[in-house]
Amino acid sequence: MILQALKEYYDRKAADPTSGIAAPGFERKPIPFLIVVDPEGRFVNLEDTREQQGRRQVSKVFVVPRSETRTGPSSHEKTFLLWDHCGYVLDHPEESDRTHLQHKTWRASLQSLPDILKQDPGVAAVLKFYEQDGIKAVKAHPNWPACADIPNCNLTFKLAGDLDPVPCRPAVQEYVRRTAGLPVSNTDEATDDGKKVVGRCLVTGEMDEIARLHGRTPISKDSKSLVAMQSNCGFDSYGKERGYNAPVGKKAEFAYVTALNTLLKSERNRMQVGDAVTVFWAARQDPFEDLFGDLWSDDPDRSTPAVESLFKSPQTGAFFTDNDPTRFYVLGLAPNAARIAVRFWIHDTVVNMAMRIRQHFEDTKIVHRPNEPPTLSLFRLLVSTAVQGKADNIPPNLGGDTMRAILEGLPYPQTLLQAAIRRVRAEQSKKDPRTGRQLPNVTYARAALIKACVNRETRRNNTNKEEELAVSLDEGNINIGYRLGRLFAALEKIQQEANPGINATIRDRFYGAASSTPVTVFGNLMRLTNHHLSKLEKEKPGLAVVRKQLIGEIMCGVPDFPAHLALADQGRFAIGYYHQTQKFFEKKAETTNKEEQQ
Repeated sequence: MILQALKEYYDRKAADPTSGIAAPGFERKPIPFLIVVDPEGRFVNLEDTREQQGRRQVSKVFVVPRSETRTGPSSHEKTFLLWDHCGYVLDHPEESDRTHLQHKTWRASLQSLPDILKQDPGVAAVLKFYEQDGIKAVKAHPNWPACADIPNCNLTFKLAGDLDPVPCRPAVQEYVRRTAGLPVSNTDEATDDGKKVVGRCLVTGEMDEIARLHGRTPISKDSKSLVAMQSNCGFDSYGKERGYNAPVGKKAEFAYVTALNTLLKSERNRMQVGDAVTVFWAARQDPFEDLFGDLWSDDPDRSTPAVESLFKSPQTGAFFTDNDPTRFYVLGLAPNAARIAVRFWIHDTVVNMAMRIRQHFEDTKIVHRPNEPPTLSLFRLLVSTAVQGKADNIPPNLGGDTMRAILEGLPYPQTLLQAAIRRVRAEQSKKDPRTGRQLPNVTYARAALIKACVNRETRRNNTNKEEELAVSLDEGNINIGYRLGRLFAALEKIQQEANPGINATIRDRFYGAASSTPVTVFGNLMRLTNHHLSKLEKEKPGLAVVRKQLIGEIMCGVPDFPAHLALADQGRFAIGYYHQTQKFFEKKAETTNKEEQQ
């Protein structure tokens, strides 16, 4: 299914002349340096194609003949058509025996080129370059140290006066188009006796030459294959090895590898979800394909308009056309030892996908301060559960499991709720290192996550109940965890009002115990609050009456302090605490505004 969807994406892009996707037999490859030679093969210049983009230098991308997979001890026996890395092209580094073997293969491949190519002036100049021992001139050029510093720096040649390198010359491009699907070197593309294998492709259902090795994808620092099989292992059967066990035709192999590489290089069709590099696309051109990436963006200027557009779509009809069968695909990948691991693969119609994403933003909607964004990106939600708020500390599978829950309409993973509550308790006494002031432990992002987790679980167990936890303070919620969370916030507020400027509150010492084993601490906290109320009565008697009424209203729904709260009730405790704290903040803001108006 994954390979079929990727091939369909390639076919759609290939039919669009403005897409820029590589044609069969070609690939888009960044080449940092070009060896410029004249028609007689004399070295002219070592041209640097890189451009400064921000803090890094980006090489120019050229459409060159497609590379082939090189693995194993005999990988030096295969080279690419008129371009390769410096080991093949320039015998660098010279002290390496393997480099000498690579360069020997390169020189032999040039001599074995067909006459139709050797007649081209650009290719002829390359051959004359080596006859004149032009490598020494290249290594004496001022740009050579910069080229040598790039590991496995890709190189090719350019004829002086031309705009494009030799692999892009019309004669070379025409030759590749005529031989597309047939490798220049048949090494590792045939059986041991040199015969090519023809069979029925599992992707297209058509007869085609079967690819023994599949192309690589640069998903991390190293390039790995999405489909890879080891030789002499348990997957071999009926005398077949490697790709012949799961036959994929060369045309389909080229299409899906090119499509995946194109998606991974795209800025609009790629995003990071935890440790998974995620790509997404639609079966045909659809505005949802452009919107999808913005929905999860950490940039409010991109995400806020996208979410607003999604919420208005039922009225505008943008993504909620009942008879629209357009499929949408989301693929999460992560690097593994020798191949790419599929973290998640989700596909559905655009309508269903849009409805589930809209539900996610409904579930995570919660009251917040005016200076905070109206919606939170998936990255902000996940990083709020990580130690020290660092993305590197997000558990490996948490991002993928959360994305799957969102796009398939499933309950959020229990590990997400556990991680959020764990961070709330771990940071109950966290202070700002610069000012020494208390920092909130139930933050906007954690409260949004906990609310979403609890409501989805409630909805699964009781389909008639849409949600349990509201967006803002719900005085009618009688759940014991929610009530105790509100009570704890009220007790903390009374302590702060009785002792202005206090550095540590009851939260620093008692939040963890109050949210998990209430009976052990709330008795002492209530006695401590009586002391704070008596002090408040002397200084602000009116405020003391208001606080007593609030405690009485909350305690009406608390028959007794339980010995233990389950994980879900600990989440409700956190939301009750957060809601009541936000209510106090709203009242303070309203009072400040009235004083400013007077």
